[in-house]
Amino acid sequence: MGEPIKTVTIVGGGTAGWLAAIMLRTLSEDSLKIQLIESPNIPTVGVGEATVPQMPATLKMLKVPLQEFFRRCNASFKLGVMFRQWNVGPDGKLIDYLNPFGRPVQIGGAEACHFHHAFGSGGRDFCQTFTPNLDLVEANKGPFSLETGTVHALAGYAYHLDAGEFAKMLSELGAERGVEHILDDVEGVELDDRGYVAAVQLKERGRHPVELVIDCTGFRGLIINKALKEPFIDYSKYLGNDRAMALQIPHPDPKAIASCTTSTALGAGWSWRVPLFHRIGTGYVYSSAHRTDDEARDEFMAHLGSDAPKGAEPRVIPMRVGRTRNAWVKNCIAIGLSSGFIEPLESTAIHMIDLGIQRLISYFPDSDFDDAHRNRYNKTMNALYSEVLDFICLHYALGNRTDSQYWIDARTELEVPDRLAENLELWKHQPPTPLDLETDNLFNHPTYQAVLMGKRVYETGYGSGTFSRRIALSQEAWAKHLMEFSRKRAEVVRTCADHRLGLLAIRGELKKGAVSNKQGTISVNPTRIKVGSGSPGLF
Repeated sequence: MGEPIKTVTIVGGGTAGWLAAIMLRTLSEDSLKIQLIESPNIPTVGVGEATVPQMPATLKMLKVPLQEFFRRCNASFKLGVMFRQWNVGPDGKLIDYLNPFGRPVQIGGAEACHFHHAFGSGGRDFCQTFTPNLDLVEANKGPFSLETGTVHALAGYAYHLDAGEFAKMLSELGAERGVEHILDDVEGVELDDRGYVAAVQLKERGRHPVELVIDCTGFRGLIINKALKEPFIDYSKYLGNDRAMALQIPHPDPKAIASCTTSTALGAGWSWRVPLFHRIGTGYVYSSAHRTDDEARDEFMAHLGSDAPKGAEPRVIPMRVGRTRNAWVKNCIAIGLSSGFIEPLESTAIHMIDLGIQRLISYFPDSDFDDAHRNRYNKTMNALYSEVLDFICLHYALGNRTDSQYWIDARTELEVPDRLAENLELWKHQPPTPLDLETDNLFNHPTYQAVLMGKRVYETGYGSGTFSRRIALSQEAWAKHLMEFSRKRAEVVRTCADHRLGLLAIRGELKKGAVSNKQGTISVNPTRIKVGSGSPGLF
């Protein structure tokens, strides 16, 4: 058995580098030294302004002060992703649907989607049969109640955040907790006789030896791809989008902050909209085979209309879509964009960093770097990328727009991963079940159900029109559930605050007194607001 690793060296800063550093520093033994080498000259991509529901638990685990997080990162609540105009409904009109954070109910052992498919939901969207999130979004509310000072238990949520400020905050916390921060440029990588990374050559400090190195150098893959020659697996045969342009714009109405991410289908891709407390992050993910950069820019700016500041110029970002064949090679682990990137449709970038480090901690090596730890890590991470790939491809495979060559090609020319292709054949006859997915780290069968029902695919020619599984369904029980849950949804909407007012309260910027809250005037007492690291009120 080898000697314990004494030092972990992270090359690269940004969200990936600093989240890796603070996770290792917080969750590892104090004797493990954490170093982070960051170039003062290379800007970070700034990946991930929207997150998934694991994020609150991660912040709690890392003991990040929540009020500071909301203030510094101008964070807001995310209740799901609103997909606009991705599909055509049975009446021939483009439809919108929310993919929410919540889990459908079971009634008498049968899942809600069976009832919804058989009996309808009284004009309600499918997601309104199990979560209040769409109602909150439509009311421009978040999940936070000023009356109780807590988040409502029925409202699943994640966060929107300023990625640049998040990285800065993590860097400060990392420094406070003992991470050694080295500002220098890496000019070379030295390999030993076994092909392991022995040292990195720094511009100012010279040779810097390493034991275990984490590559957070983004799309460059400076160590994992360039020095160690690990191949990159291109996903372009599955996903056609290879470019993005990003822009920051002001809120059209600063008092109205949306509580969901929005993805709007355009002529050659889709536009995201992430509402932070102080601004909106927006952009266009598109296919260079269907739009030049100039054409995409014109289309994107026309989509923004008057929301775009005069003279605004979006930043174009080439995307390397795919994954490094193995994220762990020799004594190097790739985290973040150097490990892989799948287009940001479901805001998975920060979550992949989170899971990558947690799994490294689970399979942490010693100086022997035995194959068992490395192989298991690679197996689990590769499976995670396959899981995300399947779910993203689902959105395109089940699109039905015919008004653009891009959307036709996305449905007919792109390959569908084998596992997803098998499931799509199965799901023509029945909705997704827990037995259908090999992994469900992030996207489980209810998430798939929400997309299929949200897209209304069973009403527009997908499948036979009826489910083949002969499950006994009580229409009376379903009607009772809909009536009872309608009351619960109404109560959540009544209780929860306007999104901006809730954020002001969490930030500590809402004074005691009476506040108008759309449903009337309520009394606010900031001492009831439960905010802080480890607080059960918000976490």
